[in-house]
Amino acid sequence: MRLGLALGYWGRGPDPRHLELAQEAERLGYHSVWTAESWGSDAFTPLTWLAAHTTRIALGTAVAQMAARTPTATAMQALTLDHLSGGRMMLGLGLSGPQVVEGWYGRPFPKSPLTATREYVEVIRQVLNREAPVRLDGRYHPHPYAGPDATGLGKPLKPIVHPLRAGLPVLLGAEGPKNIAQTVRIADGWLPLYWSPSRTELYQATLSDARDGFMVAPMTQVRVCADVAEGLKPVKAMLGFYIGGMGHAARNFHADLMARFGYEAEARRVRELFLGGRRAEAIEAVPDAFADEISLVGPRERIAERLELWRKGPITDLLALAPDLETLRVLAELAG
Repeated sequence: MRLGLALGYWGRGPDPRHLELAQEAERLGYHSVWTAESWGSDAFTPLTWLAAHTTRIALGTAVAQMAARTPTATAMQALTLDHLSGGRMMLGLGLSGPQVVEGWYGRPFPKSPLTATREYVEVIRQVLNREAPVRLDGRYHPHPYAGPDATGLGKPLKPIVHPLRAGLPVLLGAEGPKNIAQTVRIADGWLPLYWSPSRTELYQATLSDARDGFMVAPMTQVRVCADVAEGLKPVKAMLGFYIGGMGHAARNFHADLMARFGYEAEARRVRELFLGGRRAEAIEAVPDAFADEISLVGPRERIAERLELWRKGPITDLLALAPDLETLRVLAELAG
């Protein structure tokens, strides 16, 4: 099980610790470092900055949002950064949800998310393969565009730049069972948002079809601390925001995922409190047990014991949302 450092996206502004954390992760032998985006900082610019200040560590987006760019624009950014970094780029993609897609990007959320994702990945594959001009008779991402408002002058094109690697890894952030099954078929890896090492049976059948080399790389909050309850507070804050704030009362993929973990009533309560403006209560309503089983929090000895559970499952890469240098170092020692 390889280690990765997940830096997420910025809050109010850039986090001055990120570069130091990435460089220390590289020194410690971490395999990868990952950036993300929501509706603030983008994923590619910080990753390019990190690429310029490191030499060996792999670089990933976890995740870049599909609605933010056309698939060809995403492929351009990936192949450009792959060249600049000497072949270190990994492209993690996510569809997001209707609240973000329509509310922030001003685009309709696809009625068939599976089809939209499949077409998006297909276009990127064609760009990276550069075997022929990009052509796709697609519902969401047709190339060339031939809709009712088209000029009819669209020309199939292939990238001017020769991609460094046709096999640049493409990973998908997927939550629903059908989405995960499709990810196994069309992608090089899966980026689970939540992972519980005690519930691997939820994905056993689906992942059994994965080909050799398929990455399973969950993002996990890791924190070395004396007080477990205190260490779980940031985990609960994250869960409260995702389950309560990143979605609608009638459609929330994160709440649905929590329900599949066996916390349906608790997820409903968190969502009700958050949407009712009672955010502190929503965070407090997140069960400690749920926050604990999807994270690695506590004293070194406790993390060492629990880390063995993560090793036993199908995980290939553990992407640690590690907030400090000590946690990074302890995790490297335990996983070494």
